[in-house]
Amino acid sequence: MEARSYWLDLFSPSTWDEFVASGMTVSGFRENRWRVVQQIKPGDYLLCYLTQVSRFIAILEVTSEPYFEHDRSIWKNDDFPCRLKVSVAVALTVDTAVPITELSDRLSIFQHMSGPNTWTGHVRGSPARWKPEDGGAVAEALRGAQANPVARPVPKDKLRRLPKTVSTPQLGEVTIPDDEETESGRNIVREENETPVVQESVREATAHTEIQWLLLKLGSDMGLDVWVARNDRGRDYNGHRFADVSHLRSDLPQQFDEVTNRTIELIDVLWLRKTAIVAAFEIESTTSIYSGLLRMSDLLSMQPNLNIPLYLVAPDERRSKVLTEVNRPTFSRLSPPLKEVCRYISFSTLREQLPKDQRVIRYLTPAFLEEFSESCEIESV
Repeated sequence: MEARSYWLDLFSPSTWDEFVASGMTVSGFRENRWRVVQQIKPGDYLLCYLTQVSRFIAILEVTSEPYFEHDRSIWKNDDFPCRLKVSVAVALTVDTAVPITELSDRLSIFQHMSGPNTWTGHVRGSPARWKPEDGGAVAEALRGAQANPVARPVPKDKLRRLPKTVSTPQLGEVTIPDDEETESGRNIVREENETPVVQESVREATAHTEIQWLLLKLGSDMGLDVWVARNDRGRDYNGHRFADVSHLRSDLPQQFDEVTNRTIELIDVLWLRKTAIVAAFEIESTTSIYSGLLRMSDLLSMQPNLNIPLYLVAPDERRSKVLTEVNRPTFSRLSPPLKEVCRYISFSTLREQLPKDQRVIRYLTPAFLEEFSESCEIESV
C-alpha cells in the first residue's frame, strides 16, 4: 500500500470559520495551484494551518480525487475552485490549536535557518507537500492536543489583524511595510565610513550575477532559448561570459508594441520556446526591490492578458520584504493583481534544487519551478 502524503493547507481565521460553518467536507485552493492539487490522492492528510496566529488546527483526510468547481457557497471572498472532499481526522479550536513554534525542535524547517524567520517561507503557500517526518510530527502533536487540550487564548484583535495603511491622494490606500530586517533580524547601523556599504554592494552584485548565470544556463540546458537583460549582456560569472551561453537570443519576438518590448528587454532573464516567453525572472539582491516589481507591474498593465509565469528571485533574508511589497494595494489594483501571478524563489532554494545530472535537466519543463517556488499571496486576509 502506498504511503500517504502530508500536505500543508492554509486558512486565515475567517476562511477557517467559513469552512467550519459549511460542514468541513470540502477544502479548496486557488486556481493557479491546480497542477499541484492534482498530485493529492485519497488517503492523504491535509495539515490545516491558521495564518495570523501561526497554529496548526486540524488534520483532514482526503476522500476524493481532485475536482474543479467555481462555487462561492463556502467562501464568500474567493471560491478556491481546486477542490477535494475531506473528512475530519482531528479538529481543535483556535485557542487549543498547536503553535508551530512549539514544534521547532521536531520540524526540519527550523533547522539551519539563515534568519530567525526563515521558517515562515514554508507556510506561505498551499498545498505544499511536507516531508513525512515533519508531517508525522505535526499529526502526532495535533492528536496529543485533542486528547489533552491546552488553552492558549488568542487576542481577538490578532484574529482580525489587518495591515497598517494610509490614504494618499494619488494612490488611495497604501500599505505601510514593516521595517526591513537583516539576516540577524536586527536593523543595520552603518559606520560613517562607506567601506561596509561598498563591500555590501559588491556582495549583492556578485550574488545577482551568479543567480542570473544559473538561470541562463539552466534554461539553455533545458533546450530553451534564453534572454538576458540587454544592459547585462557584457557580464560574466567565474569566467563564464553571458554572451557565450548556448541558445542566447540576440533579439526578442516582436509580438508586442515598442513600449512593451522596451520593458521586456530589461527583465533580468527570460526563457523562451520559439516565439513564446515561458518564464520571466527578476533578481532582487539589492536594498531596493522596486525596479523588478515595477517592470513586472508595467508588463501586466500594458499586457493584462499576458500568460507568462513571473518569478521574483531574492535572498532568503529579503523574503518578507519581497512578499510585503508585492502585496501592496498599489500592485493589487492591477488586473490580475501582481501577487497572483508572481512567485518567489529564494537564492538558497534555487541553488539546492538545480539538478546535478545533465541527463535529467534536458527532460525538465518550466513547470518544475512550481514545485519549489512559493506563492507571493499573503493568505491572512
